[in-house]
Amino acid sequence: MKSWLKWLALSAVMLVAVGGAQAQKGVAFARAEHLRRGLNLSSFYAQTRDLSQARIDAYMSVADMQALKTMGFDHVRLSINPALLIANVKTGTLREGPMAQLDKTVGQLTDAGLNVILDIHADEDWKAPLLHGDDGAANLFAFWAQFAGHYAKSDPERVFFEIMNEPSMDDLYRWEGIQDRAVAVIRRAAPRHTIIATAAGWGHQDGLLALEPVRDDDVIYTFHDYDPMWFTHQGATWSTAAFAFLHGVPYPSTPQNIQAVLSEEPDERVQLELERYGEDRWDAQRVDAEVAAAGKWGEERGVPVYCGEFGAFKEHSDAKMRVAWINDTRTALERHHVGWAMWDYDGNFGLATKGSDGIVVDQDVLRALGMGK
Repeated sequence: MKSWLKWLALSAVMLVAVGGAQAQKGVAFARAEHLRRGLNLSSFYAQTRDLSQARIDAYMSVADMQALKTMGFDHVRLSINPALLIANVKTGTLREGPMAQLDKTVGQLTDAGLNVILDIHADEDWKAPLLHGDDGAANLFAFWAQFAGHYAKSDPERVFFEIMNEPSMDDLYRWEGIQDRAVAVIRRAAPRHTIIATAAGWGHQDGLLALEPVRDDDVIYTFHDYDPMWFTHQGATWSTAAFAFLHGVPYPSTPQNIQAVLSEEPDERVQLELERYGEDRWDAQRVDAEVAAAGKWGEERGVPVYCGEFGAFKEHSDAKMRVAWINDTRTALERHHVGWAMWDYDGNFGLATKGSDGIVVDQDVLRALGMGK
């Protein structure tokens, strides 16, 4: 009789534990619904060394934030360079002035009705120590212990924690170990908040497919989608050198319409890649297949999936083709129940441009995002 009672008690404990885990998973899925249509604020607190109040105020006004909400966006992904916030890298102690500015911005965004992903968008100097040894990981943990603790009192329905933008390492297992520990650190500091995790290999969906979920149920998994990069990154000088001199790469692609670009490309290696791009016939169907793989990964593991970045460099891509690719990618993401944030607000992939009369929104891009008239 005693052994039967022990078994019954153990079963009750197990049911409570399973119920708690399922509840946490339910929270992650419910909060993923707050991240359906977003925009990256790429140069607010990252890609800059200037955190002066004048530059912060000039980057985006409260009226601009409210305009994004009116357009139909429900959230923003706020890029943050942690190096600008840290007073002591070993302890993770935060600088009061920059944190006060960031608090003000987060408050303005949420007051405008926008949910906010705090995206730790470190530069390569800050990420490089993560590749080898223990110091880089220790610094990341120290930062998150302080940063998550700082925002622990914020509304967990409105504010999200993204561990690291595009981990620049190919060692999937090393990053999984670092990320698992980072999740535990954040969870101790901010037990109510949803965490956004990603894969190694720059957060590409290929890395996501090799990732195993962390040991925490209140987590959303993100990937970035710029495929095909021969189209989306043509003319880009900061990525693969071959992209820098490319112009006129078409979308959709066929073996026929790639010929004009091939005839002007002197590098035989690039010629081969462009031929492959044409033969692969990148179109809405192919884009959908890529997104479907990420959606399936989430379904099979019972976790929500989110696309934190997608976009096309606008300087050298045909405007109509760029709009077509954005529409096809956004449509595929929504078809597979994946929330998204376009890259970016007013940068070289941007939705908007800043002029003397204020922000000018590209209405064709807005329509491609399923908004606008």
